[in-house]
Parts: sequence; structure tokens; C-alpha cells
Amino acid sequence: MIDSERPPYDELEARYGAPLGVEDARARWGALVGDAMSGATTLITRERWEWAALVPLSEVSGMLSGLPVVSLSTARGKLGELVRQVAQPYDETPVLLTRHRTPVAALIAARRLLDRPGPRRPADPDALLRAGHTITLALDSWERVIATARDQDGNEIAVGSSGSAAGALRSLGYSGSAGWTTASGPG
Repeated sequence: MIDSERPPYDELEARYGAPLGVEDARARWGALVGDAMSGATTLITRERWEWAALVPLSEVSGMLSGLPVVSLSTARGKLGELVRQVAQPYDETPVLLTRHRTPVAALIAARRLLDRPGPRRPADPDALLRAGHTITLALDSWERVIATARDQDGNEIAVGSSGSAAGALRSLGYSGSAGWTTASGPG
């Protein structure tokens, strides 16, 4: 692939900042993972056209079970290989990153973010309840607390996750014109 065939990532750069090269990301790995656990997205590139995003778990759609799992320490050492793996156009399977066998973040193909809304603004759980919505709390199979907000018709309008109920409630978020979406916050 030549550089002119690179997907149009200018929009992602405007939203999330310039991508870090693999070596820069490796050098800042601990801080980047902490940022992802707090809801931030970091773009990582390898060889200019292979782009991945280090994201909170809430950016991984669908079921988490069955996805590839890599420990944070292993991921740091194999970051270049993982960026190449998730950036492949024929297989965009996310990779879950774990600490002590508990998923804490994920690495996904950056192009998966192109059709998604921009960074999230926090939603106030009290305001959601005053507006007539309901919020339920549940534990997922990874023992993370999931907060789900639903409107009066039962439609899901927000989901947040964290290691604690308070954190899951704090992590509820939305993106203005794009409607409600998920966010993940610190435990």
C-alpha cells in the first residue's frame, strides 16, 4: 500500500490528536492505558498507513467474550504486531488488553472510529432520572459494573462501565448531535 492509499484519517486527527508512532506509544504505555481507562482514545500508527486506536472498553461493540486477549505487559512488547493485526482491512477484530486477567482497554482499527461521534461529554445521572429515564446496574462476566440508562420506551440511551457502581454512573456519557452513546470511566 502506498501512502496515497491511506484512509482519510484527517477527521480522526482533528478529534483525537496526531497519532503516536509505536515506539512513542510504547514509551508512554502506562499513561496511555490509564487514559483509555478514563475514557480517552489514543491513535497509534505503524508505517504511516497502519492505524490503530487504544480505546476504553466501551468503544468495543458486541460481546467481549471470544475476542483475543493480551496482557498489558505483553501488548507493550508486541505493540507493533498488534497495531498491524487490528489494522488489517480483512479482519478488524479488536484485541482486549488485560491487567491481572481483567480487561481494561482495547486496541481497535482506527478506521472503526471514522463513523462514530466525537469525544463524549459526561451525562448527569440525576438529570437522566429527572427526565424520566431509568438506570440499571449489573455485573458483566469480567466483574465490571455496567450502568444502562433507558428512556420511557425501554430504548437504551447510554451505557457506562467501571470497576465500581459509582464509577459506572460517572461514566455515562453522550455526544451532542449524535445522540446517546457509551463511555467508560475510572473505577
